[in-house]
Amino acid sequence: MSADQKRERIRRHVAAYYKEAFRPVKFVAGETPVPVSGRVFDADDLEHLVDSSLDFWLTSGRFADRFERELAKFLDIRDAILCNSGSSANLLALSALTSPKLDRRLVPGDEVITVAAGFPTTVNPILQNGLIPVFLDVDIGTYNIDVRLLDDSIGPRTKAIMVAHTLGNPFDLGTVTELAKRRGLWLIEDNSDALGSTYRGKYTGTFGDLASVSFYPAHHITMGEGGCVLTAQPRLKVLVESFRDWGRDCWCAPGRADTCGKRFDWQLGDLPWGYDHKYIYSHIGYNLKLTDMQAAVGVSQLKKLPAFIAARRRNWKALLDGLHSWSEHLILPRATPDSDPSWFGFAITVRETAPFRRDSLIRHLDQRKIGTRLLFGGNLLRQPAYRDIPYRIVGDLRNSDLIMNNTFWIGVYPGLTGEMLSYVVECFADFFGRI
Repeated sequence: MSADQKRERIRRHVAAYYKEAFRPVKFVAGETPVPVSGRVFDADDLEHLVDSSLDFWLTSGRFADRFERELAKFLDIRDAILCNSGSSANLLALSALTSPKLDRRLVPGDEVITVAAGFPTTVNPILQNGLIPVFLDVDIGTYNIDVRLLDDSIGPRTKAIMVAHTLGNPFDLGTVTELAKRRGLWLIEDNSDALGSTYRGKYTGTFGDLASVSFYPAHHITMGEGGCVLTAQPRLKVLVESFRDWGRDCWCAPGRADTCGKRFDWQLGDLPWGYDHKYIYSHIGYNLKLTDMQAAVGVSQLKKLPAFIAARRRNWKALLDGLHSWSEHLILPRATPDSDPSWFGFAITVRETAPFRRDSLIRHLDQRKIGTRLLFGGNLLRQPAYRDIPYRIVGDLRNSDLIMNNTFWIGVYPGLTGEMLSYVVECFADFFGRI
């Protein structure tokens, strides 16, 4: 039996293994957990993972190349650059803008507009690069940047905007992109929660100079770990890859050499002429590549993305319809005008006039095995890690504090069934029947 025949035999055994090892679990209300997120995978995903492992090519390889091409094609953007996490994607996107190869490079002390109510790794790259975050408040309901504050937020050292599409809901890209263009600001979209969302018919993650995506199990497709930077600008692609790959000037893929055709004919910095281009470093970078096994799962998952997006929208709508009766006490989420979100979660804010606190509702759901999460870090400036950072605030961050105290979210991911969602609504009804 040839190696190829043995590989095919292994593939068939993997499919049989999946069928036995991952049997569907019958939902029992009150006993079976209803999580906020989770991996949704099938035999094809497992087969791709094992197929890649048999290559024993343990860094980025053929599956990574394929995934980058296919994701870029899906989103209709020039380049997708894989890395090991969505957080790393944020770090790479912002770090690329500090390159001395750019005319409008960011330098320490420059300001980057962001929001206080968000995920830490949207803000952390700003601080890690010696830049100053300018914190704006958000809108309750969309939970995105309050664009009314944008013009007032810009000072003489403001050079960029870096914000996320919260829980899959696009921020007002019309206003933000117009301002960025008018004021000459770089724009980075944190698209980790919003893969498949659209604004005016165009996918989010394709509006900014750069964008990030995450493939953590909670997100729209998974590689276990993994992330990606998106850009339509070739010069930025080269810079992102440099920071990802140790900061080197060379652009050869792993296992390849002399892509430029002049490997020993360079002279950069104070190095001697002819110094090996594979060991010339133009940036202070990292090693943030991912493995080909992760990318192989991504290739398989990407085929399911349209169905996953449809399921998320369907589940979000079911919750909106089911919880509408209690809008007197709950602020329910709303989509940004001109958008069609690929929802990450269903956000709920307990009104300040409600006769109960958020904690009592969360505890009620938790006791019935319904998962909940707070809206990430709340007001990040209240977090211990950010106590002594340099920053500037525009406005009073009142809504960020309201989110910190009154907001949480529940799941809409494709692993949830109609039976589970009906149970969630029933548990809300039970809670409101007691107050």
